[in-house]
Amino acid sequence: MRIIVCVKAVPGSTEVKMDPKTNTIVRDGGAAVINPFDAAALEVALGIKDERRRQGLPCEVAVLSMGIPATEDLLRDCIARGADRGLLLSDRAFAGADTLATTHALACGIRRLGVPDMVLCGKMAVDGDTAQIGPELAGALGMPCASGVTELLGADGRTVAVRREVDGGEAVAELPLPAVLTVAKDVAYLRMASIAGIRAARAVDIPVLSAADVGADPARIGLVGSPTQVVRSFVPERAAEAVSIAGTVAEQADALAALLKEMGV
Repeated sequence: MRIIVCVKAVPGSTEVKMDPKTNTIVRDGGAAVINPFDAAALEVALGIKDERRRQGLPCEVAVLSMGIPATEDLLRDCIARGADRGLLLSDRAFAGADTLATTHALACGIRRLGVPDMVLCGKMAVDGDTAQIGPELAGALGMPCASGVTELLGADGRTVAVRREVDGGEAVAELPLPAVLTVAKDVAYLRMASIAGIRAARAVDIPVLSAADVGADPARIGLVGSPTQVVRSFVPERAAEAVSIAGTVAEQADALAALLKEMGV
């Protein structure tokens, strides 16, 4: 079984900078971490690999990302935790991509890695919250998709059974393979890397390919291939003010009551 996990590097702090010209997140130079939802997807893939290995069955887990050259370190960390190989798509032509352009690039990368039995993604990214990449990948690859997976119930090489989020509750679904799954953040917690895994990951060659290398259509990537245009991104201004109330308990209570009355509460 071949499983491809799509992972994204997201800002590692709350200090996110925006490019005033393109209205997109500035990703150069800042500390980045693996998107928590993608970390859960990787652990689900590694769990399938562990189970198949116990049964004496083959299984390979590959990680795929699109990003700046420094994203190679993130892929190497994924390998240290149990993935077998990685592929990084890095090209200035990819910059400013919306979900549709990102999907096209990732689909090209998936085809370059080889047709998988399963593609796993996080349900969404914490720096975007669109939850669109997984379903769009399924459409681009012609595969069935289950989104918002909260539990993997079984995968036998022909089908995969999952429990997933739906409006008003949960549902159980069985999909024929190959298929795309997007997972919730709490479905699994990514294991720690072992010392042996870290050492082994240092020696793994991670290809870094351009748009031309993977045969991406220049008209369908980056800002040019992004029909979604961000008109404005901004931090809302604070309109509220804090008031310190001193005095005895009774005086504080009276002052608070007066303030609430003044606010019309």
